Amino acid sequence: MSKSLYETLGVAQSASADEIKKAYRRLARKYHPDINKEVGAEDKFKEINAAYEILSDEKKRKQYDMYGDNMFGGQNFHDFASSQGGADLNDILRNIFGGGFGGFGSFGGRAGGFGGFGGFDNMQQDLDVNAKITIPFETAILGGKHKLSYNGETFDIKIPAGIEQNEKLRIKGKGRAFQGHQGDLFLSVHIAPSSVYKRDGINLERNFDVPLKTALFGGKVKIPALEKEVTIKVAQDTKQGQKFRLKGYGAVNRKTGEKGDMYVSANVILPKVDTLSTKLKELIKSELIGDGDA
Repeated sequence: MSKSLYETLGVAQSASADEIKKAYRRLARKYHPDINKEVGAEDKFKEINAAYEILSDEKKRKQYDMYGDNMFGGQNFHDFASSQGGADLNDILRNIFGGGFGGFGSFGGRAGGFGGFGGFDNMQQDLDVNAKITIPFETAILGGKHKLSYNGETFDIKIPAGIEQNEKLRIKGKGRAFQGHQGDLFLSVHIAPSSVYKRDGINLERNFDVPLKTALFGGKVKIPALEKEVTIKVAQDTKQGQKFRLKGYGAVNRKTGEKGDMYVSANVILPKVDTLSTKLKELIKSELIGDGDA
């Protein structure tokens, strides 16, 4: 059973109360917003205070040791806190645990009033719901809304651009209800395959048709892409399967914001012989040399 509150303070689960206190003081000084101006320091400071509030209290620590990260829907505490989208962490924890989770503001002091976890095993274990959804390939790459019907209700969910196979989405408040508490819906995402594109991480691959004349003598070809149509210049003597790189037309990396590329392979279209004029057919026969020619 994962117990990430100990990881938040950088201590072992067997740490003594004194070791926990020392770790908290060291980290609180390091990440206090008045001292550390780096991006994310304030959020880290809040997480540290929350972890200390629980682990420094003998009764609460025993209860956390019993349930572990199930109290956060199975997520580790950092991911749980980060997934709240800027919402007030105090309010969220108050709703989960039933009241009294005090502020995290005072440096060096205890955050007060974290309520008990009484009846958690009768409430939380059945509130969150896990389910699977299938989304179109294009939506996975570009992002957008996806209509979902669940538990007699139909609603739109937001799909982030660049989501990958088997990633999980958390839909707050769409789980089961019990005694005034509402669980969340956790969706495991399956991406439907595309008949046109293949995905390799953040890069995409597809074929595109090139008329024989353009392949032989060069020219421009329009290629449909997910975001918009692209025109590329095809060089003279382009071969079957020759690849071209379209920079920035792939999927987005959700962590770094980096855009991948799209690699397109030429599919040279040969005309049917019956559609050629007699003069052209005779000219081709006379100019082209095959294996059967002398």
